Amino acid sequence: MKPWEAYFRRVTPYVPGEQPQGARLIKLNTNENPYPPAPGVERALREMDAGAFRKYPDPAASGLTAALAAYHGLAPEQIFVGVGSDDVLGMAFLTFFNSGKPVLFPDVTYSFYPVWAELFGIPYETVPLDAAFQIRTEDYARENGGVLFPNPNAPTGCYMPPEQVEEILRGNQDVVVVVDEAYIDFGGTSAKGLLGRYENLLVVQTFSKSRAMAGMRIGYAMGAPSLIRAMQNVKYSYNSYTMNLPSILLGIASIKDDAYFRETVDRIIATRERAKVRFRELGFVCTDSMANFLFIRHERVPAEELFEALKAQQIYVRHFRGPRVSEYLRVTVGTEEEMEELYRFLERYLSRR
Repeated sequence: MKPWEAYFRRVTPYVPGEQPQGARLIKLNTNENPYPPAPGVERALREMDAGAFRKYPDPAASGLTAALAAYHGLAPEQIFVGVGSDDVLGMAFLTFFNSGKPVLFPDVTYSFYPVWAELFGIPYETVPLDAAFQIRTEDYARENGGVLFPNPNAPTGCYMPPEQVEEILRGNQDVVVVVDEAYIDFGGTSAKGLLGRYENLLVVQTFSKSRAMAGMRIGYAMGAPSLIRAMQNVKYSYNSYTMNLPSILLGIASIKDDAYFRETVDRIIATRERAKVRFRELGFVCTDSMANFLFIRHERVPAEELFEALKAQQIYVRHFRGPRVSEYLRVTVGTEEEMEELYRFLERYLSRR
């Protein structure tokens, strides 16, 4: 080891989903939207003035912030934007979880949470989900340094209604509670309706899933002005110009086309509900996912075997090897044509097993 290497920060990084390349493949492993962004996004892209790129973007992303505030019925000072919801969530860790007490989040959840905690030196405890992969609200009614959970959860897709979210809020009024709603548009009611009653609530959403803009990296948080100011102060102490100009302009264009947004989401929901039936007919156990993916295990064929067999056919799904989930596959909802090809392969493969 070189002398300076003794001072490197050493962490176990988050492992993103595989990004295979090629035209003839079915990519159902990273929860991307199978449909293109709104037509207005393409128009805004064609009309963009490349000469404007020589200038720094608005550090407050004021146009996008205003558009989001109007869309959600909030004030602009209640909106924080970042480079994808990962950036927003990381900023929340850095801003709010500094008490020295452990932050609480589920044991089966988005695997970036422990990475941020370890990177920033924040103590944390994972809270076990029940046997059906559901959050037990009473498990969070204890001393902690903050609470964080996705709703719907990932990778399970399980959803918790607002009254249960409020139970957690009522039991944790002296810390910040972060609800990660990356998948909320695919089912259920957002916790943003609780913002008026709880100043310690931060709701995080993204353009990556329901708005089909994962490549633009747009995420945002909604919360009390005091929370948003605190996050802005940390952001400006780290990197003022996080949101680039194309993301700001194309994000605004996406918000304007609400009809297309809702039509696309409805198509994905319909495909998801049909997929639950088809997978169960094929012998899979399937959670009642409210996201744009399904969490499945086969009753007799190991998940890793299925994962490798699908990959050999250029069909990519996600397999997690951690405790409690090693026998499950997470399958993103694709187009009807992609899903039908997936079912056909599984029917052939399982018939030989």
